Amino acid sequence: MTAYADTGLLCSLYAPDAHSRQAVARMARQALPLPMTWLHQLEFRNALRLRVFRGEITPAQRDASLNAMLADLAAGVLAATSPPLAEVTTEAERLSAMHSETLGTRSLDILHVSAAVVLGAAEFLTFDQRQIALAKAAGLKTPAL
Repeated sequence: MTAYADTGLLCSLYAPDAHSRQAVARMARQALPLPMTWLHQLEFRNALRLRVFRGEITPAQRDASLNAMLADLAAGVLAATSPPLAEVTTEAERLSAMHSETLGTRSLDILHVSAAVVLGAAEFLTFDQRQIALAKAAGLKTPAL
C-alpha cells in the first residue's frame, strides 16, 4: 500500500462536509486500495454518530454513508488491514515521546501515523495540519489534497 488516509479524509469522502470535494478529487487519482484498520472502523462510525448528534446529518444519511464505505470495502477500494497492535503502540509511544510536546498531537492522530509507518505506507493523506506535521516527522510524504 502506498498511501494511508486518516479517518477525517474518509469521513469527508463518505459524508459530505467542507473537505468532500478535495477528498473525492484525491480518490480519483489515488492508487488503490487504501488500508482500513480497526481504528478507522471505530472512528468512522463514531464520527458519523457524532454528526447525527450535532444535527449535521440524519440517521438515514449516517446509514447511507456507512453503506457506501462498506460497499467500497467489499469492492476493494478500501482494504481491511490489521497492523500488529504491539508494533503500532510501540511506534505510537516513540512518536509521542519525540513529537507531542512540540507538535501538540492527539492520541488518535499518533495511532494513525503509527499504523501508516508500521504498514509501510509512503504517503499520509489528511486535512489535519498537526497530523501532517507528525507524518512528515515520521518520514511520510504528505501530498497536498
